Amino acid sequence: MFDLIVIGGLGIDIRTQVPVLPLPAADSLPVPPIELRIGNTGSGVALAAHALGLRVALVDVLGADPAGDVVRAALARTSVRAVLADTPAGTRRSVNMVDPAGRRMSLYDPRPWVGPPPFAEAELAALVGDAAHVHVSIMDWARDLLPALRAGLRGGATLSTDLHDWDGENDYHRPFADAADLVFVSDVRLGDRAGKLAAELAPRTVVVTGGEAGATLHTPETPPVRVPATTPPGPVIDTNGAGDAFAAGLIAGRLRGATLPDAAAYAARVAAAACTHDGMEYPPGLLPRD
Repeated sequence: MFDLIVIGGLGIDIRTQVPVLPLPAADSLPVPPIELRIGNTGSGVALAAHALGLRVALVDVLGADPAGDVVRAALARTSVRAVLADTPAGTRRSVNMVDPAGRRMSLYDPRPWVGPPPFAEAELAALVGDAAHVHVSIMDWARDLLPALRAGLRGGATLSTDLHDWDGENDYHRPFADAADLVFVSDVRLGDRAGKLAAELAPRTVVVTGGEAGATLHTPETPPVRVPATTPPGPVIDTNGAGDAFAAGLIAGRLRGATLPDAAAYAARVAAAACTHDGMEYPPGLLPRD
């Protein structure tokens, strides 16, 4: 039995600190040591949820390559159960440039999946049937399996997804939103259209995130609720993964019986603490469990 199963979103982050964003035009720029580590959105949600004490499983494809070895080694340092299929395209990877304020610019290499789905519908249905909550990353291979994931949920279990910087129009994201009970989406491209989009997605709960500006909760029953960001408990080192930590915190709060506003306020504390750590492998005690 799992508290949370994360579908998709494994990869590595090739992370480097830069003096300023955007970078000035130059042939070369000396930087501190460039780090290779577990990353991408599914990893962020799973590892934050694990640090919060949830029983977590993660299902995805992964390359039989050095990048995949980095991911496997990181997961082996946790109790997260990894259900993996090989992908000939190799492990997904991102290049993350982080400035002194912790802001980042990410270049994402998705390594698209080619061919039949890597997991049978019956296999996925059996896995999610053991979960209280399922979080689906917007991976290409997962898109066609959304009906099976939805149908496999046990009674009372819920499903969420993170649409990241969706503009509200790209058809690729719509099936993920339609399958979910809880939708996370950034306001980066939505701007003042966020409320309209949330109304279109009703009766789903929609959480519009705005980084240091906080988040807004949209439910069919109540007016929008603003949730302010929390001041980090230490210097901001790396904001990469903060949104994933926020999602994990909100999911954990809801699973523990908190109301949506209380769970979101807790999630803001989790995200703020995550920003004080370099990477997604959180040491014990860093992320608040209550």
